[in-house]
Amino acid sequence: MSLNTVINKLISYARRNLELDGRDENYAINALLDILGEGSFSREDVPPCDSPDALVAELVSALSECGRECGEEVADRVMAALSLSPSRIDAKFREILSNDGGRAATDWLYAYCVKNYYVRRAVLDRNPRFDEGGLTVTINKAKPEFRDPKKAASGNSVAGGYPACVICRENEGYAPRNKHTLRTVSLRLGGEDFFWQYSPYGYFSEHGIAVNCRHTPMYVDRSTFIKLMDFVDIFPHYFIGCNAPLPGIGGSVLAHDHFQGGGERLPLHRAPVAQYFTPAGYPSSRVGIPDWAGTVIRICGVDRNEIADLCERIRQAWCSYNNPALGIIARDKDGQHNAVSPTVIRTAEGYEMNLILRSNITSEKYPDGVFHAHPEYHAIKKEAIGLIEAQGLFILPGRLEAQLSRVAECVERGVLDEELSEFKLVYEGAKSLGGDANAAIRRVLCVICGKILENTAVFATSDLTLQFLREVGIYG
Repeated sequence: MSLNTVINKLISYARRNLELDGRDENYAINALLDILGEGSFSREDVPPCDSPDALVAELVSALSECGRECGEEVADRVMAALSLSPSRIDAKFREILSNDGGRAATDWLYAYCVKNYYVRRAVLDRNPRFDEGGLTVTINKAKPEFRDPKKAASGNSVAGGYPACVICRENEGYAPRNKHTLRTVSLRLGGEDFFWQYSPYGYFSEHGIAVNCRHTPMYVDRSTFIKLMDFVDIFPHYFIGCNAPLPGIGGSVLAHDHFQGGGERLPLHRAPVAQYFTPAGYPSSRVGIPDWAGTVIRICGVDRNEIADLCERIRQAWCSYNNPALGIIARDKDGQHNAVSPTVIRTAEGYEMNLILRSNITSEKYPDGVFHAHPEYHAIKKEAIGLIEAQGLFILPGRLEAQLSRVAECVERGVLDEELSEFKLVYEGAKSLGGDANAAIRRVLCVICGKILENTAVFATSDLTLQFLREVGIYG
């Protein structure tokens, strides 16, 4: 297919899918000619193509036939030239939000970000994903693995002063990070200016982040709970939460205040509570301990201010809580170690806020973290367990796809290869289950992820969690 034909198909695609105005068509054509180094163009009748991935593949092929390479940056620049400007995206989003509500607005924005090739939906759909034992496990082939916390921190930083970090709004259209097609929309949360954007290689459907317009460090306090509830007031079909603002217990950019959320109900949201109680002084709120491997306190109610007050009281109590017998030390010479990771959804009964108690304390036995994945599980997951995984959706490294395929072969042969010895737990577990080796390995993976979640629990039982609430005057 000639490059001229591909350019015609790109323009046709933009008219149908990216809201390219006829008045801007010549301008867009000329922009493509400039990006692709072409000096001439002729119009052709072309068949419709509504797949951005197929269209980019045709562009790559046409450039290759011309003896030129087409990397990701060229494809992004081409799609950006066909996309609406940030201001027009923002205006259209706000118009839909005002007229048709939050779901219609996010449906439009997410679809647009898929169509303009920022959200790589096809990549997300290729990631292996399975459910077992109340957890969801995915293998994310697009996400780099950070086994070294220092390397993870450096991966989330930017040398120099512009943009100040990888999630600042200045990244919108920033060429050095291939953000040509990034589009964001404005939000007002807790009286502050935020913006919302989707993740290009999301961990789940409609995975996005709400980012403070100010480059200010992550924190959690009473105002955080208000902002999270503001968000689900606007988008009641989404969940929203944030990582605990401490290194080692989340892979997020701690240098910039932001939240994560999206269009799925995660396993934690489905975890039942055996019994709720109403704390003294909070008459419209109910508190319960979900049946969950991690340590979580669930607060439900309709009174936003009461929920925020109660969450802040629990947060402050946990941030200063010490229990050396359980290995819990709130603060020492290395700094603060206790923090909460809140996440909220809207239900028919009002707000449902889950406070996940986290600690990044280390010890001689567990230098990576006492409440971190223990060493016997590092072959599967050594990275920090952040907000999403603490809610039961595990994002495992892409290397596992090939490694576990080899382990499956070993299970079928009945002998584990020496170079795969770090997967002994998986091998033995799958062998004991019998049946199809790959299916058995998936079941074992889910069991291991459940064990990792148990490792993160600061209180091993719900009784210990209730005892904490009793000690700080909230229960009993």
